[in-house]
Amino acid sequence: MSQIAYTRIDQLPETFPVFPLTSVVLFPGGILPLNVFEPRYLNMVDDCMAGDGMIGMIQPTGGERHHPDLADVGTLGRIAQYGETNDGRYLISLEGICRFAIAEELPFERPYREVRADWSGYSHDLTQADATGGVDRDEILFELKRYLKRNDLKADWDTMEDVPEATLINALCTSCPFSPVEKQALLEAGTLKSRAETLIALFHLSSTNNGDGSWQN
Repeated sequence: MSQIAYTRIDQLPETFPVFPLTSVVLFPGGILPLNVFEPRYLNMVDDCMAGDGMIGMIQPTGGERHHPDLADVGTLGRIAQYGETNDGRYLISLEGICRFAIAEELPFERPYREVRADWSGYSHDLTQADATGGVDRDEILFELKRYLKRNDLKADWDTMEDVPEATLINALCTSCPFSPVEKQALLEAGTLKSRAETLIALFHLSSTNNGDGSWQN
């Protein structure tokens, strides 16, 4: 696929297909591996590979299983890696480019769904990927340790100590088992700093939950 460095909204497509998946959120600058096996989405990947390689990741919010309602905000991703398995699945990785709001859903002309994007409010995703000023890395790691201990989870601390703040924040938002609503809140946080603050708050809330519906002060 083309290695374009996207720095302006006018470089992005006006319309593109969307892939609705519950609890799966792609962040700008992040990498999301996907195992694609449903026929309509295999068709979608084929069409994307023949075109600009762009797919919008978005969460469903209810409605019919085969045609769910969609969240207001998702993230456009570019197919960065592509492979096929012997049983006909596609293994792809999406690189997060920019968040979008759905301006409208296009008429249903293909097996998969397509939308027209509203990029207003998200142009900074293209220019501030490293804008982590004010992010408290030590507090993130402190609350993460409490969260992991509380939920009997493990982490590769050596790797986390070395990665940039933006990579760390987005990787934790993607990999931690938050609810769909919580993941959507992380996605819709305006900046990396506010996303980090939301992440810390979610870690803290989980760590202070007694597990029986009550809360510690």
